Amino acid sequence: MFLDVLRLAGATNRIAPVQPRLAPLFCLALLTVGCALASVALACATPFAAYAVVAGAMLPLPSALLVVTAAWLVNQAIGFGALGYPHDLSTVVWGFAIGAAALIATVAAKAVLHVVPRAGTPVALALAVVAAYATYEVVLFAVTPFLGGAGAFTLTIVTRLGLLNLLWLIGLVAVCAAWRLAVNLRTRHALS
Repeated sequence: MFLDVLRLAGATNRIAPVQPRLAPLFCLALLTVGCALASVALACATPFAAYAVVAGAMLPLPSALLVVTAAWLVNQAIGFGALGYPHDLSTVVWGFAIGAAALIATVAAKAVLHVVPRAGTPVALALAVVAAYATYEVVLFAVTPFLGGAGAFTLTIVTRLGLLNLLWLIGLVAVCAAWRLAVNLRTRHALS
């Protein structure tokens, strides 16, 4: 079953506000809801680098890749189903390029989080989002000779999208912190 695959041992679990056994399900829900909101609000500017970092911080790599894939599928379903993305070969191939870039960004984020395990979580997350975003953009830029769209890689656009990913990462970490606080308060209230 899909959720059994997500329950792999060895999660980093830097930011998960739930028990490790529930972290895959929490991360899946967080990122798919976040992706649905981002897809509707931002269309093609979904912050996959931020999602890669959150998944990489909560889960072992195989689980993180599955969760990011699920978020990408939500993004594509909303794009093609609700936002009217063109149903042509170029758009479909760009969709797969975005999915591949998101997965490679997840590997990059996880690698950074593995290399800097002793760094404080904010430092580690900051380094991971820089690596994930740079990787994501490089992968997408690499396909522009075949698919076009190199004009979207101006310094202004890349910087704006980088800041958007950083803000989404901060927001997702804040949701995790708020959830952890709510769970702790509920637990304390139940014990008293």
